[in-house]
Amino acid sequence: MIKDIVVNLSVAPIRDLAGPYAISVADAFGAHLAAIAFSYDPVIPPTIMGGVPASFIDEQRAESDKAASDAIARFDKVARRAGISFESRTSGMSVAGAADTFGRMARRFDLAIVGQTEPDKVAAEELIVEGALFDSGRPVLVVPYIQKGGLKLDRVMVCWDGGRNAARALADAMPILRKAKAVDVVIVANDKGKDDELPGADIAQHLARHDLKIDLKRIVATDTDVANTLLSHAADTSADFIVMGGYGHSRLREFILGGATRGILSSMTVPVLMSH
Repeated sequence: MIKDIVVNLSVAPIRDLAGPYAISVADAFGAHLAAIAFSYDPVIPPTIMGGVPASFIDEQRAESDKAASDAIARFDKVARRAGISFESRTSGMSVAGAADTFGRMARRFDLAIVGQTEPDKVAAEELIVEGALFDSGRPVLVVPYIQKGGLKLDRVMVCWDGGRNAARALADAMPILRKAKAVDVVIVANDKGKDDELPGADIAQHLARHDLKIDLKRIVATDTDVANTLLSHAADTSADFIVMGGYGHSRLREFILGGATRGILSSMTVPVLMSH
């Protein structure tokens, strides 16, 4: 069940999509939604620390505080209008500290929701996505920066490779799959294989026992770019939600994402639920 959700609100000077989308998810599941907006400490290069006036640092901190407060005000207005159960707060810290904090916070919720970082832009959301994915032990729902509208589950695409992370994501997504009108279980292969071979039939049978309408599809990756193969298939089938395992590991507090995971996070066009 999904009854308790946390969302990280973007404080960038652009339209926040994670907040409104999270509100639609909370509304669909009758869940409580907690929102947090981080006020980031000014980043001053050590080489010029002594040459930066204190007034400049104070000004940067004030701007960050205002951006977080504005994000909360926008969220509260929409959440109140939607009539959901919610709470919200701001928290000031470094970007790295925010990623660690959100990852720990998410452990106490059924689902964490974050926004995708816009391509070619350095943003705190990227670290927060990775922190939630690797540190929380909970599913993370990433909302693309081009998202239009709230939760839509006409066709959900489940990426299946038989691995542990995929199994975890599938289990975590069950409340969502039960609300879907159609579910495609997609397996990426490196060759066409034999016509009588149908890998994944066992997991499709498992899902069918949960009274889910399942279509099992085997697609062939023409190159090594699994992420683009999956996203192209999602576009071709009009999938509006993706479920997949999040691959990677943490080394000396630096997150190393797997190729397909990084590719999806950078090029996603529909919301993606990941579990690790």
